[in-house]
Amino acid sequence: MDFDFAPEERRFQEEVERFLEESRSPAVMDENPEQLSQTVDTPAKREFMGRLGARGWLGMSWPREYGGAEKPGLYDFLLTEALSRHGAPQPGKGVGIVGKTIIRHGNEKLKREFLPRIIRGEIEFAIGYSEPGAGSDAANMQLEARRDEARGGWVLNGHKIWTTSAHFADWYWVGARTDREARKHQGITLFLVPMDHAGLTIHPTWTIGDERTNEVFFDDVFVPDDHVVGEVNRGWTYICEALDLERFAMMPVGPLERKLEALVEWVEGAERDGRPLREDPETRRSLATLTTRLEVARMLQRRVIGEAVKGGVPTVESSMYKLFMTRLGQQVADAALDLMGPEGQLRPGVADAPVGGRFERSYRYTVVDTIGGGTSEIQRNIIARRGLGLPPCF
Repeated sequence: MDFDFAPEERRFQEEVERFLEESRSPAVMDENPEQLSQTVDTPAKREFMGRLGARGWLGMSWPREYGGAEKPGLYDFLLTEALSRHGAPQPGKGVGIVGKTIIRHGNEKLKREFLPRIIRGEIEFAIGYSEPGAGSDAANMQLEARRDEARGGWVLNGHKIWTTSAHFADWYWVGARTDREARKHQGITLFLVPMDHAGLTIHPTWTIGDERTNEVFFDDVFVPDDHVVGEVNRGWTYICEALDLERFAMMPVGPLERKLEALVEWVEGAERDGRPLREDPETRRSLATLTTRLEVARMLQRRVIGEAVKGGVPTVESSMYKLFMTRLGQQVADAALDLMGPEGQLRPGVADAPVGGRFERSYRYTVVDTIGGGTSEIQRNIIARRGLGLPPCF
């Protein structure tokens, strides 16, 4: 089996790399990339996304009638991986979760209103699934959507949590319960709500990894019928489709590859008890193990890509990849702090912090990685039930 890319795909990789080198700027790119770089919005980052759109690199796999190039989804992956390695903004939710769902299920108004702006890089979205009683069990969401026949729409009341982009997004992609008599997976509908709606209140929540996420409160938020996504009460089906894409897109290999490279570089110049750390057998074994596992992660990622390129929905493959990648991220951070000793606990900004405190922050942030897009427990359940035909793990 040939795991290498075709010549035209390698040429695209080279073109993207040249563009990123020419565009290098601390205003846009995080030299020590974590997912944090995707949760901060600036005019420079918006301008950068516009440049990606002008090059035709956003929505390359979309149909031509919606501005895409009908390229294989592999090109979207190659772009995301390159951007992630450079700590640059990534297309993320708009192109993948929102755009592709609107293409498949949205009405004509939604397609006209949102797809051109997404593909030009002009719009940011927040995703609203989790609630105080519906975290890992997102299908248990209770945000109420009450029918308003007189105005031709729905009135939303309730509370969402862990909405990471709510403080800068333009629109809210949100799930709400439209039928309380239906089974929980069958009574959910997706809505698009402007984030500047007078009925929305946003409160910040700071995570262990220095990332801002948000609580969002709904107080009689009216949404017209033409901003309902797809069929009423079919939202959970659309959410599951999008989550399979999110688990793959949200965890590119690039940042972890960069972190492991930084750790190896630090070991090359470090000493312990007056001897080069690179000569220590246990240190060499640890780095060799992590490097091998990184290659395993890369192959799991390509299984997801392979299934998606064939037109399938890589549910099990995405869960296997996310579960392995998030655990590997923790293992890299654990190994780094073990090798660095007490100094490894110094935070970013402290003068003597090894590698600028990068691994102290990574150690904290990798906890967040195991939650977003579905917790590790949820991934194990999916693998057990859908992949192995076993009962749930918990």
